[in-house]
Amino acid sequence: MKKYDEILIGSGPAAYKMANLLAQTDHQVLVIEGFEYGGTCPNYGCEPKIFLEGAARTVLQSQQLLGHGISQPATLDWKTLMQTKLNRFDPWPNETREIIKKSHDIEDGYAKFIDNQTVEVNGHQYQADHIIIATGQTPNVLDIPGKEYLHTSYDVLSLKELPKRITVIGAGFVGLELATLVAAAGAEVTIIVHSERVLREFTKAEDEALVAAMKQRGIKFSFNTNTQKVTQEKDGLVVTTDHGEVKTDYILDATGRRPNIAKLSLENTAIKYDRHGIQVDGNLMTTVDGVYAIGDVVSRKEPKLTPVAEFEGQYLVDYLLGKTKQTITYPTIGQAAFTYPEVARVGVNADEVVNDSQYQVKTFPLKFSSLYAGQNDQISSLTLVFKDQQLVGASEVGDYAADDINNFLPIIGLAIDGAEYRQKLMAIYPTLGDKVGSLLP
Repeated sequence: MKKYDEILIGSGPAAYKMANLLAQTDHQVLVIEGFEYGGTCPNYGCEPKIFLEGAARTVLQSQQLLGHGISQPATLDWKTLMQTKLNRFDPWPNETREIIKKSHDIEDGYAKFIDNQTVEVNGHQYQADHIIIATGQTPNVLDIPGKEYLHTSYDVLSLKELPKRITVIGAGFVGLELATLVAAAGAEVTIIVHSERVLREFTKAEDEALVAAMKQRGIKFSFNTNTQKVTQEKDGLVVTTDHGEVKTDYILDATGRRPNIAKLSLENTAIKYDRHGIQVDGNLMTTVDGVYAIGDVVSRKEPKLTPVAEFEGQYLVDYLLGKTKQTITYPTIGQAAFTYPEVARVGVNADEVVNDSQYQVKTFPLKFSSLYAGQNDQISSLTLVFKDQQLVGASEVGDYAADDINNFLPIIGLAIDGAEYRQKLMAIYPTLGDKVGSLLP
């Protein structure tokens, strides 16, 4: 049985970060991957999604400017767009595999634990001083009659032919972003939402503004609706809900993601986990000494985002190499949904403190600015949360919410006050950044 310094189970952003850093040491490392090298983000997640969003945004902006300087809105050629995407992203798994293989041993297959110290893949057993689980999450699939007709985000992001009617079950980040994309390409979209609202990470007002904008573009919503079954009929599919039927040609199951641990045989170990993922301590170690977990497979309150996974990969290498003995401390984390309009946030949610006298909430409509007016952006609205004159939260709904909110991350993360900001920074005029200084006490 071969023994390594580290075994990385998975090769997504968290593990890939570790692999690159460990390549600079003399450690013997084994990387095990049973799916696509590179994981979800570069293959079926954030990277291809934002690539496709670029074309969709152009189409939607041109429609928004119709009669305001644009006489003919753009249209999206789905086949060409998807082929362009496939040409760019299809080589990535093999390229990632080759990069890892230059520095480390690899095994193509799914790892499972034999006991607390031993993993097996392809009939080969291995041990290591440190075993790191970085298997991420996998799309959830509803367990209902007709579930064989459901598709995941992985399928949509490689869909070569665009169906006429698409039904999206779920209204989280993935559901709303992909609904925005396919609707911009011309599909008739219906979104089934099991509760009364969409993204709860943001304020209710921002959610309502986003939904209103999507409805105005023809996207239909069915709130407080539960999906019961799917049946195939001669003219398409039928989604049966507790509020009636939806006739469609394609169904995206966007009901969330679950920890990708089913193949790990954790029952053979003392590793504890819950529905949110594997439990870890402040050093990212599981309930078994020498076994760690990083990335989206971890059960934690921080958002499951690629930068967070990479941050954990960096931290764990530093910890294992003795460069730090501190427990992990997460930075200020920004979050966005790349819908149209976008919604983005950082820090304290205004809705959660609106009745707390310790906080002051201020909302600023942005449509009067020349920048936003020139885009006919009538929706953009910025909300700031202050505590003791210090900015502690920011959120926005608008065409460029993600970029706008990035202006506020360093202010919150570095606890910069208004006077210091105005003394040390002068942003480009007339962007939102130019107005930040005047918004701070």
